[in-house]
Amino acid sequence: MKILITGSAGFIGFHLALRVAKNNEEIYCLDNINCYYDTALKYNRLEQLGIQKNRIKYNKTVKSNLYNLKFIKLNLEDKEHIFKLFKKQKFDLVIHLAAQAGVRYSSVDPYSYMNSNITGFFNIVEACRIYPPKLFLYASSSSVYGLNKTTPFLEHHKTEYPASLYAATKKTNELLAHTYSYLYSLPTIGIRFFSVYGPWGRPDMAYYDFTHKIISSKKINVYNFGKMKRDYTYIDDAIDGILNLIHASKTNRKDPIPFKVYNIGNNQPIPLLSFIHTLEKIINKRAIIKLLPIKKTEVLKTYADINLLYNTTGVKPKTTLKEGLTIFLKWYKEYHRISL
Repeated sequence: MKILITGSAGFIGFHLALRVAKNNEEIYCLDNINCYYDTALKYNRLEQLGIQKNRIKYNKTVKSNLYNLKFIKLNLEDKEHIFKLFKKQKFDLVIHLAAQAGVRYSSVDPYSYMNSNITGFFNIVEACRIYPPKLFLYASSSSVYGLNKTTPFLEHHKTEYPASLYAATKKTNELLAHTYSYLYSLPTIGIRFFSVYGPWGRPDMAYYDFTHKIISSKKINVYNFGKMKRDYTYIDDAIDGILNLIHASKTNRKDPIPFKVYNIGNNQPIPLLSFIHTLEKIINKRAIIKLLPIKKTEVLKTYADINLLYNTTGVKPKTTLKEGLTIFLKWYKEYHRISL
């Protein structure tokens, strides 16, 4: 099977590519390696996949030294080269994880979200229409639930009231996917990720940022005076969910419209201050906390109902918050060469 994974220099895309590569599948990895956060981390992830930085050039395919894997640097907005890639390779499975990430940053640079998450997504799904894979799986987000106050969040809940531009772009992705499933019988699966964390994660995410600031004795800004809850999902559990959904999709094609969305979460919202206290215990150092009012882009609580995922795949998350953060801290100290 020939697989395309976009966003493979990113956090989830990297972990997925590494897991699939170990199964000796034929993989094409795509990323534009943008500067939203330190590109050194992205290049270091790619090195784990056997792709060296000095070999990467725009629109040039680079073979891995370690796996049956090739990498190509491309912008999602580059329709010409995206379509050429699809025409030449004729992928069996397209996993689209590339996007401009970050809820708060979407208020700072909205155009990057329109370019990557709307135009870029459209280019990928349109390429799938013309050169159809057996399945198109893409990253959505728990952010689509927006101002919905009914918890736990179920996949059939209304998602018409996003609280950020980022969330609005992810909701748009789901609408586009449904349209292509309906009009062209393209099998699509959208994954609503809930606060995925773990080694090789994004530095802008709370757990990574809090770890850095606790270790560095820097102040942590905690919004809504700490009265928020998040459904934290360890990266290995998220990857298990993706792979099992792909497997299940091969044997379940009875729906007249082959469109699905699934929550991938932990089904256990954690109060933000409890999360910070868990980090303090693992690091063995107290945090310096500044309590602040809530920002408009923030939601009070995320809480995934994962029954649909479980009923489809039989998969449930296995990693506790303490276990996941302990593994992350071990990686963090090794990667940043810190001894505590």
